[in-house]
Amino acid sequence: MNQRLRLSIVCFILVFQLSHYPFAWAQGIPSPQIDALVQKTLTTFDVPGIAVAVIKDGKVIHSKGYGVRSLKTGDKVDENTLFGVASNSKAFTSAALAILMDEGKLSWDDKVIDFIPEFRMYDPYVTDAFTIRDLLTHRSGLGLGAGDLMFWPDSSNFTMKDIIHNLRYLKPVSGFRTKYDYDNLLYMVAGEVVERVSGKSWEAFVEERIMKPLGMNRSAGSYSRLADKVNVIDAHAPVNGKVQVISRDMFRFGYSAGGINSSVADMSKWVIMQLNKGKYGEKLDKQVFSEKRQADMWGAQTILPVNPTPTPPYNTHFAAYGLGWGLSDVKGYKQVTHTGGLAGMVTQVTLLPELQLGIIVFTNQQSGAAFSSITNTIKDSYLGVPPTDWIKVYSDRVKKGQDEADAITKGIWEAIEKEQKANTTPVNLAAYTGTYHDSWFGDVLISMKNGKPWFQSLRAPKLTGELFFYKNNTFIVKWTNRSFDADAYVTFQTDENQKPSSIKMKPISPLTDFSFDFQDLDLKRVPAESGTKQ
Repeated sequence: MNQRLRLSIVCFILVFQLSHYPFAWAQGIPSPQIDALVQKTLTTFDVPGIAVAVIKDGKVIHSKGYGVRSLKTGDKVDENTLFGVASNSKAFTSAALAILMDEGKLSWDDKVIDFIPEFRMYDPYVTDAFTIRDLLTHRSGLGLGAGDLMFWPDSSNFTMKDIIHNLRYLKPVSGFRTKYDYDNLLYMVAGEVVERVSGKSWEAFVEERIMKPLGMNRSAGSYSRLADKVNVIDAHAPVNGKVQVISRDMFRFGYSAGGINSSVADMSKWVIMQLNKGKYGEKLDKQVFSEKRQADMWGAQTILPVNPTPTPPYNTHFAAYGLGWGLSDVKGYKQVTHTGGLAGMVTQVTLLPELQLGIIVFTNQQSGAAFSSITNTIKDSYLGVPPTDWIKVYSDRVKKGQDEADAITKGIWEAIEKEQKANTTPVNLAAYTGTYHDSWFGDVLISMKNGKPWFQSLRAPKLTGELFFYKNNTFIVKWTNRSFDADAYVTFQTDENQKPSSIKMKPISPLTDFSFDFQDLDLKRVPAESGTKQ
């Protein structure tokens, strides 16, 4: 073949590939395309505001806000706008423990009871064997989100002391150290370890030992500790089908599981330090924690399932949880990442250390599809993989999941409405009233309110709503706060005299946030003469 002809063919192939895969060999997506990507994401997923930062080779190459902080004010998001980063706080907790470890004050495999003598799990053996590492790796044997109702939603009167005490009542659903089930309570306990070892609250410790040295001057360990609350987002969520401002979660404890408030500008400094293996400063002559400790945090601790047949574009072969970070391989590179979610806001931080790449996406609406669409598109442009329309992928996925969930809830409410109209099943509502007690959640009062049966948690006041008869001994509780999207079955068990004696609950919608762990409740009726237990 003529050499010139061969060269022409090769050039044609190159042009064709580049025209169809514009990021295939590019070193990253340019800022104007990020702008367009985020604007489309805002619209597609009905998110009021998003902030995005990209870090490459030790420098912030993109840092910008989009949309509005609040639908009420219309104030714009910028790179310094503060969001609740939620569970992206967990990596700060493991880092705080790593600092104390570098100082020789503890080790990952020290026993928790050596620092918190009153710590107890359901099984005495597990209590004695439980280590600091176990606090951070989601393999305790507890179920997904077990006990989260003690802090979620945020109206409860539980304390950190209650959390530690009530862990002993939470029954395991799997063997100790055998299975991954994400938890929050044990990260709260990890924060308590930091406090007992350092003599400072977890919030004060991370602010003084991590945020201040890195220059994260606008950030804080909790919303209440923010020095300036002017440039802060409002939380947003769909309420009866329309996105609107909802109340901000105002937790009073447990910040080590999800309390930090920060901006993408400040979090970029945290990401740069992470990519520099714990070092920071112009000459990288200072360190937050040692490289050895980072290797521990980024090492696989709990194995996660993956598709046995790796699929494009990432061909992931393994996934695991480290210490405060999720781990996997994407297109042959190690990925270190975490997400976070509070009512009305979700966040994601993603690192590809070998590429010296960091991507931060914060949103003020609870749409994980939004941050995933942005992160994956930016990530793909550095991995050199053919582009995927992630907005469409996630939009289709969200629609499918929402349609399936809507079909379930619609069917239930139609059945209730039909029963109400027919009124063929007389129900003695008064028979169900009374106080029902759970060992870790306390009392729930079933009463008649304006002639209607009513559910009221005495320790979590926001969990209140009308009960609707469904069938047999099952009711549906419709929460007064419609932003919860967590209506639940309330099924009464009866004793030998056919009198209601206990309650079991579970969410109706498969999309209900796992922290509404109604299925973990075991509510026993309290004899009238004994009164409430709280």
